[in-house]
Order: sequence, then C-alpha cells, then structure tokens
Amino acid sequence: MAEKILVVEDELSLVETLAYNLKRQGYEVEIATDGPTALEAASESKPDLILLDIMLPGMDGFEVCRKLRQEMSTPVLMLTARDDEIDRVVGLEVGADDYLTKPFSMRELLARVKALLRRVRILREEFDRTALPASNQLLTFGNLVLDPIRREVRVDQQPLALKPKEYDLLLYLAQHRGQLLSREAILERVWGWDFVGDSRTVDVHVRWLREKIEPDPANPIRIVTVRGAGYRFEG
Repeated sequence: MAEKILVVEDELSLVETLAYNLKRQGYEVEIATDGPTALEAASESKPDLILLDIMLPGMDGFEVCRKLRQEMSTPVLMLTARDDEIDRVVGLEVGADDYLTKPFSMRELLARVKALLRRVRILREEFDRTALPASNQLLTFGNLVLDPIRREVRVDQQPLALKPKEYDLLLYLAQHRGQLLSREAILERVWGWDFVGDSRTVDVHVRWLREKIEPDPANPIRIVTVRGAGYRFEG
C-alpha cells in the first residue's frame, strides 16, 4: 500500500509541484490549503507524513503542529520561507520532526521525506522485534514507572501524557540508566541514523521531559546534564 503524504500549503504553484513529484515517487498525496482543513484532513485520512507550511490562512503552521501533536505522532516536516533560527526552534518546540527552508530543491525535499518515512518504519519494526512478554517488563524508578509493552508512563501511579518522541527518548534513557549518552548517540537511536536536524532537538525534548518527571525541573535529579558530553539517566 502506498504511503500517504498530506501536503499543507497555500501556494498553489508549489502545491502542484510537490504533488506531482511525490506521486512520481509512488506516494499517495492529499492536499490542504489552510490550517483548519489540514487538521480535519489529518484526522480523517491518517497520513504517514505531513508537509506543513508555516504561513497559512486561518491558522499558522505552528498552531496546526501543536494541535496535531495532541492527537497523533505522525512525522511533520515543516516548511518555512525564512532562514530564521527562531522559526526552526519554535517548530521543534511545537513538535515538528524536521524543517526545510524555502526555496529548497525537490531532490532535498524528497530525501527528507524518504528519511522520515524510513525512520518510522525502522522504529516500528524494532519495537515489534524487541517487544518482550509482559512479565518483568516494567521499568521502575521510585515513583516513576515505564511500561514498554503498553507504552505507558506513570508518576505516583498517575498516567503521564507524553508525546511519542518524548516517550521514545525517556525509554531509551531509562534502558541505559547510569550511562553517559551523547546527543549524537541519542539522535541516532531515538530519531534514526538518517535524521537531518541537529542536537538541539534532544535538548528541547529533554526539557519537556524534565517538566513532567522531575520534582524540580530547574534542578533535575533524574535526567542529568553532563556538561559538554550529553545526558545521564539517574532514575
């Protein structure tokens, strides 16, 4: 079955170009030209990947991405017309998986699309391959409990709402308790070896996790920063 890509873009000439080239690669393409329509289309069609422009009528791409992340973990490649660091950082903050600055070459966009979709397949296959029986599977660290089978996290016996990538990161850290993990190693394992973003992605997700699992996020005792080297999970 062809993988489905939702293109959210209001520049019609670019929409036509994207749709043409994506279809040539064998992808199924759906189009949305404004924010509200994008949210509706994503909910109904369950795409495998979303190409999301920042500047949209009705609702900008940042807000669309933020709302998408409340409902689904579909990878999002954000498109921005400005080579502005703040746009890239905000995009990561609201849950985008990658970003691409306009104007871009179609070859690069197709490479990013292929990389994101490959990463999703690898993670799914690896999870299926490494899943263990439910017995002795819980990872317990005081009041913090991870259940890899159910992909659930509890703090003080209360379920914790984590974004998919936050969960993947926490599980990886917990499985390597006490080990120093570089940002590069974390990117390769959690985001995939072909991830084309940078290490700030790790820092952003660590900050989100600390806000949810640390008694005092400003003075973390579970996910500890090793200056200049990476992070270590102390449990």
